Amino acid sequence: MIAFSGLLFDLDGTLLDTAPDFVTSINSLLSRHKRAHLDFDLIRNRVSDGSASLLELAFNVTPIDLNFDTLQNELLTLYLEHLGDNTKIFPHIDQILTECDQRALPWGVVTNKPWMYTERLLKRLNLINRARCVICSDHVKKPKPHPESLQLGSMHLNVKIDECIYIGDHSRDILAAKNAKMRSIVAAWGYINKHEDISCWNADWIALTPKKLFNLLFKELEY
Repeated sequence: MIAFSGLLFDLDGTLLDTAPDFVTSINSLLSRHKRAHLDFDLIRNRVSDGSASLLELAFNVTPIDLNFDTLQNELLTLYLEHLGDNTKIFPHIDQILTECDQRALPWGVVTNKPWMYTERLLKRLNLINRARCVICSDHVKKPKPHPESLQLGSMHLNVKIDECIYIGDHSRDILAAKNAKMRSIVAAWGYINKHEDISCWNADWIALTPKKLFNLLFKELEY
C-alpha cells in the first residue's frame, strides 16, 4: 500500500515542457513589433506566471497600460498557432503516469491554463483520455491559489483531500494545496527562477527531477 490514493499535476513546467512554444510566440511577437528577441531561459522562467508576466518581460507593459489587451490578444493568437509544435512531456513523467495506471491510481491535471489550450495539448500528446480529470481556470470561479480547483480535482478523482498530493512548479501551486489542506510536492525541474528559494514555499516535499519524483512517490512513500 502507498501513502496516497491520487495525484494531481500542474500542467506548464510540471507535466509538460511548454516553454519552447511560448519562446517562439513571444519572439515572433517581438519581431512583429521590430524588437530584439529575448533569451530562451528568460522567457522559460516566466511561463508559469502567465501571459501578463511574459508581456511585462517582453514589452514592459502591465494590464493597466492601454496597449496591453492588444498585445495579449496578439500573443495568445500566436501561441494558438504554435500550440504543441515543440511541447513535450518532461522525461520520466510518462513513467510516473504509467505506474499510476498500472496501480489503478487515479491522476489528473489542475491548471490555470484555459481549457481551449489545455485540451488541445493533452489530445496532441495522447494524455486527455488517460487523465481522470482536467480542471482549468475556466472551470472554476477562482483559480489557484484559491483551493477551489484542487478541491474539484480531488472530487473528480473520488479521492479524499488528505489522500491526494498536488505537484507543481510555482509558489501559487503550493499555496493552493495548503489552502485546500492537500499535501504538495515542488516540481523543481519546472519554470523556477534560479534565485527563487523554493524551500520558503513550505511544500511537504521537493523533487529535483521527475526521476526523483518517481522514487519519492513509489519507493520512499511506500509503507
